Amino acid sequence: MPELALRVNGEQRSLEVEDRTLLVHALRDGLGLTGTHVGCDTSQCGACTVLLDGRAVKSCTLLALQAEAAEVTTIEGLATDGELHPVQRAFVEHHGLQCGYCTPGMILTAIDVLARDPRPDDATVRHALRGNLCRCTGYQPIVEAIRAAGGTPP
Repeated sequence: MPELALRVNGEQRSLEVEDRTLLVHALRDGLGLTGTHVGCDTSQCGACTVLLDGRAVKSCTLLALQAEAAEVTTIEGLATDGELHPVQRAFVEHHGLQCGYCTPGMILTAIDVLARDPRPDDATVRHALRGNLCRCTGYQPIVEAIRAAGGTPP
């Protein structure tokens, strides 16, 4: 089996993976990072979203070997010294989560959109979230949380 070397949440990691192993399974099963969820296995729901070199990607659509030498950030890598990332904090403060299943993917997608547009309007946020499904919140609290994290009043 090939050895995969990549940086995950700021740490150099390596593991053996089969050629056909998806990134989501390498993260969950190989590295024990279970915050990245498997929702649909068809790239429809966004629960598996991670940041790959700073951009939101659905880890169920990538072979683990495609992430060789990349920087991967999962939900576990966001808090610093026990302090939530500003986007995580905004999700809590604006009730942008309920059951929590979609939350890691939503937060990582939000970080990507805010990196490209720090003060997005509702339409920009909703467009960015089009690949992430939530069956609990109705999306409005998520949009408000993302806008608040960017410093734009909801």
